[in-house]
Amino acid sequence: MVYLACIILLLCGIYCVAVKKNLIKIILGLIIMEYSVNLFFVVLGYKSGGSNPMPQAIVTVLILTGLSTTIIMTAIAMRLYERFGTFDITKIRKLKG
Repeated sequence: MVYLACIILLLCGIYCVAVKKNLIKIILGLIIMEYSVNLFFVVLGYKSGGSNPMPQAIVTVLILTGLSTTIIMTAIAMRLYERFGTFDITKIRKLKG
């Protein structure tokens, strides 16, 4: 059941990244995908007996990596908004400046 939740979260994130045109929504889709992977590793560690510290260490590294990439993506989105005045990627592609 929890594996199904991981798959649904991953699919929701992929949908946001593939379909949405707003940079903020794309960033949120990537965050949802990162959290689905984290949830998968936590469930995997829990199912394997709970005494194995390796999945916990992997999730800790993934959380820190996800946080840093989220900060960088948000900073880039803010700079693009300052330069182009929009978060819409179709308008940013048309401006090319």
